[in-house]
Amino acid sequence: MNSTKIAAIVLIVAGLLGLAYGGFTYTKQTHDVDMGPLHMSIDEKQTVNVPIWVGVGAILIGGFLLVVRTKP
Repeated sequence: MNSTKIAAIVLIVAGLLGLAYGGFTYTKQTHDVDMGPLHMSIDEKQTVNVPIWVGVGAILIGGFLLVVRTKP
């Protein structure tokens, strides 16, 4: 299996996951305060939305890469 087919499969899977979940959430540590014995940190949840057109585009590009023949 060559690298083009692997990239195509990765794009198709990423597009399907983007359409299924619509985005992902991660936690970001924004503030860290150390004042002697007092230690404080603030964690913020960040959400990244994946647009539908990005998921569909990834699936189409991945499908195109699978169909197109490359030189051996």
